[in-house]
Amino acid sequence: MGTKNNRRARRYFVWGSVQGVGYRAFAANAAHSAGVAGWARNLDDGRVEVYAIGEPEQLSDFEGRLRQGPRFSGVRGVDARDDTIDAGSRGFGIRH
Repeated sequence: MGTKNNRRARRYFVWGSVQGVGYRAFAANAAHSAGVAGWARNLDDGRVEVYAIGEPEQLSDFEGRLRQGPRFSGVRGVDARDDTIDAGSRGFGIRH
């Protein structure tokens, strides 16, 4: 892993069959495996919003996992956007 100066933040909006299928827990496990920090939460419109901080390679790996989703999900798309780094983010949490 490189220096913290190379860290980036990304915000993902995932849609399809992604609520009620363990998607947020899947995202937390994927984040741990990829080494990224951040959070995931359900949105009222049926999407899942995911915020992640990591190095570019980590974020690329994480995004690939988000696009696959857990076994019973049906990810139809992921919109990824650069974001600002929240300096207080540690670990990965599920927001309600």
